[in-house]
Amino acid sequence: MKKINTVGVVGAGTMGSAIAQKFAQQGFKVILADREMKYVEKGINGIKDILNQGVERGLFSAKQVELTVLNITGTHQLERLKACDLIVEAIFENFDAKCELFRTLDSIVDQDTIIATNTSSFSVTELSKSISNPARFIGLHYFYHAAKNRLVEIIPGKETSLETYKTMQAFSVLAGKDAITTADTYGFAVNRFFVPWLNEAVRLYEEKRVTIPQVEKVCMKLFGIGMGPFALMNATGVPIAYHAQKTLEVFGNLYLTCPLLQKQAESGNPWDLGDIENAVVSSEPEKLITERMAGIVFFVCSEILAENVCSAADLNRGARIGLRWRLGPIDLMLKFGVEEVNRLVKKIAELYKMELPGGIQVQNWHMDYVSLEKDGALATITMSRPEDMNALNETVMAQLDQKFSDAEADPAISTIFITGTGKAFVAGADIRFFVKNMKAGKLKDIELFSKFGQQVYDKIDHSAKNVVAVLNGLALGGGLELALCADTILALPQAVMAFPETGIGIYPGLGGTQRTAQKIGKGLTKYLIYTGQFINSTIALEMGLIDAIIDPADLFDVLHGYKAIPEKRKSNLSDHLKAFNSFFDQYSVNEILSGISENDFLPVEEAQQLSKKTGQKAPLALQTAEKLINEASGCESELKELTRIFATEDALTGLSSIGKRVAFIGR
Repeated sequence: MKKINTVGVVGAGTMGSAIAQKFAQQGFKVILADREMKYVEKGINGIKDILNQGVERGLFSAKQVELTVLNITGTHQLERLKACDLIVEAIFENFDAKCELFRTLDSIVDQDTIIATNTSSFSVTELSKSISNPARFIGLHYFYHAAKNRLVEIIPGKETSLETYKTMQAFSVLAGKDAITTADTYGFAVNRFFVPWLNEAVRLYEEKRVTIPQVEKVCMKLFGIGMGPFALMNATGVPIAYHAQKTLEVFGNLYLTCPLLQKQAESGNPWDLGDIENAVVSSEPEKLITERMAGIVFFVCSEILAENVCSAADLNRGARIGLRWRLGPIDLMLKFGVEEVNRLVKKIAELYKMELPGGIQVQNWHMDYVSLEKDGALATITMSRPEDMNALNETVMAQLDQKFSDAEADPAISTIFITGTGKAFVAGADIRFFVKNMKAGKLKDIELFSKFGQQVYDKIDHSAKNVVAVLNGLALGGGLELALCADTILALPQAVMAFPETGIGIYPGLGGTQRTAQKIGKGLTKYLIYTGQFINSTIALEMGLIDAIIDPADLFDVLHGYKAIPEKRKSNLSDHLKAFNSFFDQYSVNEILSGISENDFLPVEEAQQLSKKTGQKAPLALQTAEKLINEASGCESELKELTRIFATEDALTGLSSIGKRVAFIGR
């Protein structure tokens, strides 16, 4: 697999400079090119402005900004791009201009340099004909604002090689993006349904049956978004929506551009949004807007699924991450139900005289959140639900069990890697599952979920295969408990670990009180569980919680067997951590809560800080965790206290108030 070290970005406008910024932030060397240096300088200055705004908001440090800017070199000479391993084209949407650029690049760069287009309109396959070796050409469609929006659509052309595709998958991960794969078709996946959604909003307004504020208000509520379709068009530019819709007209009547959208685009004016907040929407216009706006999404997405443009999970993910919809299209279809989805799709088909799409059947709505890839003697299980930080629920746990059982049963597999996508390895259990069942009085369902989870984890823990957990990001609660089932735990430098459960009224229930103590001892286990302290890879390695830190550049070489799994490094506790271990091992949780001052292990001020931090957690959860750790009766012992803890007021308060400071009352 080709290593990407230096990336060229051609086009220093809004999109190109944002792409360059993100690559530079992730540590890649970037050459930003445009026709004249004044455009390059404008792009780089724009990057600096955005980064400095990030410093003011506390998102970046001054040092991070300095390193990012140092990673970017500007040029107006395309010959400078010869040094690049990958070049991303981000110029204006003109087919001939793009083809001319690709022909020029082809004459400059090495034969193994990957050339990518950020087109949102044109065929990747057709564009690839501009270069001598289309196998190294691919589509990488980024979304506004590309430095902040994590979504990228990877679009292989007909001639794109498997190596090029896999290299771009790996690159996207290292570039901090959540990638979905789509077929090379107009609109790809996200714009294929999103742009007609915008177009349909204009049609509704053109029909004079509803107002713009009414459409905005209903759509914001229905799709869980901060801006409705008209506000979104104003933000990105009405002409962009118009030109994108024109490219989709090949798909039939439903996709014909609304005349009012064309008129508005040509006027150069934004839409007049009116008073959205105070808009009055009675039942009749609300029903109309809901049926048309949901119906258009359901219809087009059913076509996408029927044509195998992408998977249901990727389609849903595209909306959740790229468009920031609270519920993706598949989520909405499941929420509306089969009968209602069919009714709305049929209404759209009749309205626009279109054939019913084949993907309307419910079996097409299945979403895989856990993937399994086999490569010789190696298997990689990937938690693939980045839109929800790979959080565990019944579906995810069942898929993890299925994929692990598949890998374990394969006699050709000797090593099973478990890792995650996006910002998290696994950021714990899906809190919504707990709250929903607690409010419904279904504590038995929580117990059954936890019991099944323990069975899955036990299977992983006692597997005859070599199991390696690779922590790519957040490993919290149930995620850290999953990692502790592995024979070896590797972590990328950016990985962060914690047991935050006692801060939300519960305790680790998937082996956290038991396997952690076996790995790092009872004292440090209590420290992590009582305080909920977040620790980085360096501290985790020192504790012995993980076995090695892996360089991101080596990640895919290890997963594919090109490099050996790093050897386990023995823990080497600092005097400070030894003092923590002794402190929590010596004193009971009640003694710590009482506010220890004089002690034999820590300075008084530090001991009091730990007492204060522990005191912010739920007392019943703390006492239960202490009992479980001290008794060391095995993972199943955690199930015995589960129903009692989830029945407490503290648990409901804590789980319902994630991200907020709460005062626990001990009942």
